[in-house]
Amino acid sequence: MLARLGVFILWLIHFLPFRAIAAIGNGLGVLLYPLAAERRSVGTINLKLCFPEMGDEERRKLVRGHFKMFCRSLIERSILWWSSAERINGLIRVEGIEHFEAIRGKPTIFLAPHFVGMDTAGQWIAQQIDSVSMYANQKNRYLTELLLKKRARFGKQGLYSRQQGLRPVIKAIREGKPFFYLPDQDQGIKDGAFIPFFGVPAATMTSLSRIAQMTGAQVVPSIVRVLPGAAGYVLTFYPAWENFPSGDDVADARRMNEFIEQRVLEMPEQYFWLHKRFKTRPEGESKFY
Repeated sequence: MLARLGVFILWLIHFLPFRAIAAIGNGLGVLLYPLAAERRSVGTINLKLCFPEMGDEERRKLVRGHFKMFCRSLIERSILWWSSAERINGLIRVEGIEHFEAIRGKPTIFLAPHFVGMDTAGQWIAQQIDSVSMYANQKNRYLTELLLKKRARFGKQGLYSRQQGLRPVIKAIREGKPFFYLPDQDQGIKDGAFIPFFGVPAATMTSLSRIAQMTGAQVVPSIVRVLPGAAGYVLTFYPAWENFPSGDDVADARRMNEFIEQRVLEMPEQYFWLHKRFKTRPEGESKFY
C-alpha cells in the first residue's frame, strides 16, 4: 500500500515545472541525510577509502551533496516515467552524438556506470533505438513490474533479470540490439576479479570484455551529468574503445575502472556512493562495512 501511495505521489509530481521537481528532490536529500544513518555511513566509508587525503568536513559536504543528487534522480524519474518524449528530450543536451550514430545497426555495448543520471541515458537511447538491459528484482513485486513497464515505455526494449544470465543478452546483441550495461557494482567475484578502484581492490565484473569478444560489439561509454537547478542534463557519448577487448579480461576491467574514476573526478557528488562498492573482500581481509 505504501509503495502504491508513493508512486501516486510521484505521478502527481511529474505535472510540476522541472525547477520545482528538482527543488523537491534536493529538499528530500536534505531531509534524508540526517535520517539515513546506515547509508550515510556507507557513503562516508567509501569516500574515506577512495579519497584518504580528503578532510572530514569536505567529506561530509560531499556526502550531503550526493544525498541531494541521489534524491533528485529518484524524484526526476517522475518525468522519465510519465512525461512526453518531447518534454524529456527538451531537458537533455547530447554531446558526441556522432559516436552514437556511428554504431547504429552494429553490435554495441553502451557502458553506463552508476551515476545518478544513468536512467536519463537509458530513456533517451530507448527513444532512438531498441536495446536490451538487465535489472535486479525489487523486494516489492509491484515496484519490479512498474520499473519494467516504465523502462520499456519507448520502442521495444528487452529487459532481462540477472537470474536469466547473459545468454539472452548475447543473442540480442548479435541480432543488432545494443546492450545498456551497468557493470560497476559489487556482485562478488564469481564472474570477476579484484581490480583497483581508486587504489582499493574492488570486486569487479570482467564480463564486459567477454561479451564484446563473443559478439564483436564495440564499447561506447554513455554518461549523464545532472546540471544545477533547472538546466537539465548533458548526455555524453564517448568514442568507441579501440583495441578492446585486448585478450586480457583483467586488464580490460582495469581500463573500465580507470575510465569510471576519471568521470567520478569530474562530478564526484553524482557517483553512487551509497552502494557498498567494497563489500566483497579478498580472503583474510577485514570487512569495511
